[in-house]
Amino acid sequence: MLTVGGFAQGDDASPPKEKKKKNLSIVPLPAIAANPTAGWMFGVAPGATWFLGDPSDTHLSSFLGTLIYTTNKQWIITGKANTFLNHDAWNLLTDIRFFVTSQPTYGLGTGPQSAKPVSNGFIEYTDNPYNPISTEQMMNFNYFRLHQTFLKRIHDSRFFTGVGYHFDRHYDIVDNLLNLDPNGEQTLTSHYVYSVAKGFDPTAYTLSGFSLNFLYDSRDNAVNPYSGRYAFANIRVNPEFLGSTQNSSLLWLEYRDYIHLNKERPRHLIGFWTFGWFRLSGNVPYMDLPAVGWDQFGRSGRAYTQGRFRGENLMYFESEYRFPLQRHKERFGGVVFVNGTTASNADAGIGLFKYVDPAYGVGLRVMINSKSRANLNIDYAWGKYGAQGFYFGLNEVF
Repeated sequence: MLTVGGFAQGDDASPPKEKKKKNLSIVPLPAIAANPTAGWMFGVAPGATWFLGDPSDTHLSSFLGTLIYTTNKQWIITGKANTFLNHDAWNLLTDIRFFVTSQPTYGLGTGPQSAKPVSNGFIEYTDNPYNPISTEQMMNFNYFRLHQTFLKRIHDSRFFTGVGYHFDRHYDIVDNLLNLDPNGEQTLTSHYVYSVAKGFDPTAYTLSGFSLNFLYDSRDNAVNPYSGRYAFANIRVNPEFLGSTQNSSLLWLEYRDYIHLNKERPRHLIGFWTFGWFRLSGNVPYMDLPAVGWDQFGRSGRAYTQGRFRGENLMYFESEYRFPLQRHKERFGGVVFVNGTTASNADAGIGLFKYVDPAYGVGLRVMINSKSRANLNIDYAWGKYGAQGFYFGLNEVF
């Protein structure tokens, strides 16, 4: 861990000056992990925490970045920040990503859809020669995201409201299993069928829009909360005049809560996290539809590959039991967690809660900075359909 700070020195002829508080902590963490999307991941994942005001009335700001290369020949470059200005007057949410990557897709909706015909309702296989796909459908693509949200605190409350701009661009998309050879045995993928049916170019598309946001955040610490609640609503409108391929709108609703089990050991608690992500209007490009693992910090759906579950609407639930592993100290801790995802596909008659796909896991926590409560996380998770993953990172998942 690298801590950056400084102090003012006096000389023999002048009175000593008070040392300046060290308020920036940087952790240049190596990234070594494995998950179903990337295989083994190697690189750096720097994290930082800092105060931009008086700690008595200004929350801790945080940053997480990645520069990673994977055994699946992917590049993952990200920068994500949650910044509080002096007196918490403003809360700024930043999410920047650039991927040269590959991911499997399984069609829309939760449930064992990888064993179903690829059409998911768009094509009836009894009347056509196309092959159903009973395995994952691997896609290669490049992706750039820029999301920036500005939230203004309302008087002295813990309520914030504000606006944001959001840009998502998928390009150089290649469906590895797609075969349109008119002289051969054709194979259609879920991504291709959806894109053509909804009027999108299957090789590239853009989602660009602005949002109206409402936030309530009474957590005592954003990187490792012991108490408080978090509620966030984001209404995003993506008009063509801002560069979107088609007009559309989306709604994000999120809630987090923490219940203490021992007043004398605040690290001993149960945390709850849920969010809903809904298409309100228009057509949304396939890779921009609500999907597990695509929240701001990419923490949802442990055990599953990013985007394993996707749909017009999606809901996610997670609960985590956190406990200290030492009797009188807080350095080492453990977690046990369970999560569930449900997603819809109206064309195939799959509604929310028709299928809920669960996962569960365990983890170790090592507190590397007692002031900021920054944790080193090591998790292993198991899900359905043989899914499992190993996760290594900074700060609590939620």
